[in-house]
Amino acid sequence: MPRIALSVRQPSAWAIIAGHKPIENRTLGSIRAGRMGPGRICIHAAAGLKEEEFRYLHWRLGKHGVKCPAPADLPRGCIIGTVEVTGVITASDSEWFGGQAGLTLINPEPCDPIPAPGALGYFEWQAGGTLAAPAKWMTKWGTPDPKTQTNDLFPDAPIAFSKPPRRPW
Repeated sequence: MPRIALSVRQPSAWAIIAGHKPIENRTLGSIRAGRMGPGRICIHAAAGLKEEEFRYLHWRLGKHGVKCPAPADLPRGCIIGTVEVTGVITASDSEWFGGQAGLTLINPEPCDPIPAPGALGYFEWQAGGTLAAPAKWMTKWGTPDPKTQTNDLFPDAPIAFSKPPRRPW
């Protein structure tokens, strides 16, 4: 396993390792400050995740036809695989490009989660700690609302949004 990792919030980390997300968007400043460039790296699933971030990313992945796992099923605070960074781009026609710059990614390889603390930019990771425990909202994701009882007629139906969630960053 490479010793260098990049921490990415879920479900983007999962989408990268599952081969669905070929570009990881960053600012040019963060790419320069993190000394990010080509080479094989580990993907670290960040420990933190807020519900509004997950809602937006779940919607964004769904827009690309990607069915995202429930938040409680996504490991956090760990290395989840490796990927080859082929370069840095500042423009692209790809629907996955959505910022100032991005790292282009190929050949993802998943691994069993390895608990490890994360850091900003590229960092040298070390195994240790424990996986992040799911927050209360994560364990309730996709279950019927007790007031409206929506989602219980079709429990396997994808969660739908009447309008796109607000981008949380």
